[in-house]
Amino acid sequence: MSEPGLYFKQLELGPMQNFIYLLGDPKAHEAIVIDASWDIPRILHVLRDDGYQLTGAFATHHHFDHVMGLGKLLKDAEVPVYVHEADAPHVHVPQSNVRPLKGGETIQVGAVPVSILHTPGHTPGSQCLLVKGRLFSGDTLFIKACGRCDLPGGNAAQLYESLSKLRALDDETVLYPGHNYAEVPCARLGDEKRENPFLASPNLAQFLRLVGAG
Repeated sequence: MSEPGLYFKQLELGPMQNFIYLLGDPKAHEAIVIDASWDIPRILHVLRDDGYQLTGAFATHHHFDHVMGLGKLLKDAEVPVYVHEADAPHVHVPQSNVRPLKGGETIQVGAVPVSILHTPGHTPGSQCLLVKGRLFSGDTLFIKACGRCDLPGGNAAQLYESLSKLRALDDETVLYPGHNYAEVPCARLGDEKRENPFLASPNLAQFLRLVGAG
């Protein structure tokens, strides 16, 4: 699943159909992990087999099924943990490892830029990552669906605004969600704009009805 200029792996791990992502610079052999939660030995084994050094971990949000493996990961690799500042208090790792983000930053992984989009609604600090035409959306946006906004910290109006921000991205962007909830593991964002009723909602009132908050 890699391509020239990008190392990329999509791993489905754990009992909740989580997708964990590895991506990095194939020249520098540096990589990051997105949402290290389940089966940390497997994640590290894949990196070592592929000859990559882990240089960072990103959390799309603070829910346990996306961050609970970070403590174990940090015992093996002393790397920064990038999390939005609004969710950072809920991510229980040593503060020396936490790199709080606001959204709008670009983090370099070797020569590969990782752009951060703050997308609250599922949690206050939900964030998506945009990397070389790939959107890693965590639980903000799924294929043909979107994240819940009825959990503590959720906000339907904020989620609508966040989806509007994602809707503005290029149609050729490929969506990689945080869970394997669809028949396919990824989708073209242009198709989602037409076929995902949550992403296609023309106004807040319709979106609120769809999510049961209207």
